Amino acid sequence: MRKTISLTLVGALLATGACARRDKAVTTTPPVATQTAPTTANEEDVGLVELPGSQADLIAKAGSDTIYFGTDKSDVDGPSRTTLTAQARWLLANPSVRASIEGHADERGTREYNMALGERRANAARDYLVAQGVPATRLLVTSWGKEKPVATGADESAWAQNRREVTVVVK
Repeated sequence: MRKTISLTLVGALLATGACARRDKAVTTTPPVATQTAPTTANEEDVGLVELPGSQADLIAKAGSDTIYFGTDKSDVDGPSRTTLTAQARWLLANPSVRASIEGHADERGTREYNMALGERRANAARDYLVAQGVPATRLLVTSWGKEKPVATGADESAWAQNRREVTVVVK
């Protein structure tokens, strides 16, 4: 009788153990990396999947996908040139990638003014990338004006974050 009970217990434990191992062997698809603009390569990006030609790869290799502008400005300054030069190198190393060059403005000003300002900013960034050798045919220009802020608030800190151009990988 003891032998039967022992064998039953051993069988139950083996069955339970087999189920547990099967559950552990189930594979899942890893989550898709998402981004919030503006983004820069730093310790927070460690978990992003850096597939060649992806947005995460651009950020990791170029340092950022975003440049910033002064109030009512659309000129590309020194730090922005450094970022765009790195983006151009990345785009040249990934010739099958197209990019949307997206200009943004802060909430001040009319919708029409901010759309035009966003377009000037996007064109300034595109022109710099083209001057670095990136074919213009791979770059799309989009202005969002004040329609897609990354920072809310009616103060200089929020406005400065929203006066930007973002290079977005297009598949």
